[in-house]
Amino acid sequence: MKLATLKNGSRDGRLMVVSRDHQWALDASPVALTLQQAIENWSTVEPRLQALASRLDGGDVADAIAFDPGQAMAPLPRAFQWCDGSAFLSHGALMQKAFNLDPIDGAEHTPLMYQGAGDDFIGGRDDIPLPSESQGIDFEGEFVVLVDDVPMGCGAEQALQHIKLILQINDVSLRALAPREMRTGFGFLQAKPSSSFAPLAITPDELGDAWRDGRVHLPLQVQWNGEWFGHPHGGQMNFNFGELIAHAALTRRLRAGTLIGSGTVSNAERSAGSACIAERRAIEMIEHGAAQTAFMRFGDRVRMDVLGHDGQSLFGAIDQRVVQAQG
Repeated sequence: MKLATLKNGSRDGRLMVVSRDHQWALDASPVALTLQQAIENWSTVEPRLQALASRLDGGDVADAIAFDPGQAMAPLPRAFQWCDGSAFLSHGALMQKAFNLDPIDGAEHTPLMYQGAGDDFIGGRDDIPLPSESQGIDFEGEFVVLVDDVPMGCGAEQALQHIKLILQINDVSLRALAPREMRTGFGFLQAKPSSSFAPLAITPDELGDAWRDGRVHLPLQVQWNGEWFGHPHGGQMNFNFGELIAHAALTRRLRAGTLIGSGTVSNAERSAGSACIAERRAIEMIEHGAAQTAFMRFGDRVRMDVLGHDGQSLFGAIDQRVVQAQG
């Protein structure tokens, strides 16, 4: 099943069920008005949403509308909690080597994670307004899971059962602001502006055998200004999503609607490219002694997509520009 949230002038949009081929959408408001409402009542609403999806995929589009990804908000336009991990250790290892950073004690055994701001997510086809190019504008391709209620102390295997939907995100970063925030030890705020999401949130079964052991076993295709930038594989997560959820729930319960991110998708193989500019710059520093790739400029476009084994886009593509914020 694939779900989207369409713009309707409200902050939370209108929940829609989308056909597997992304051509048609059915209004889900008789079942749940918003995705937050749906995830809070998942055991009740999921079968009814699945019935709508089956109608669409069976060709019954009598009361459907053509699906326009340009009208899609983030599937969950605002979240009560957004926790982002760093589950690909190759990414951290590159940063440590490039900047001569001390290793983080226990990072290979305990996931890194910070609490982000989830009050204002952006649709995957919307422009990203930012204050200044001097702040080091970067994209970051990640996978994300949306959970229902998770009890405190939940184990990693049990945590996997709480994953109801999978999403794909461009976790926008401002690299020039990050070092100071990292040194404070309080985590990111200004360095992490509003993130953007691919149009569709999908149930794990949509991935088929590409969803196993709590990982998305598919490459994330990234382009910058129409040029290939990378296709790192999601299956190389060192910590799976069950472990990330368990980490977040160690000392508190997680309420339905919590989003858990994988961190930048990264592979040790250099031929896979990267899912963020900072990683490419780190490789350049290691190989050439200095970074050669600049960060994004206003008007630059980033595209991210994940294709299934049949070549069909799974989440719908993120395809957006960064622009000068107005006023």
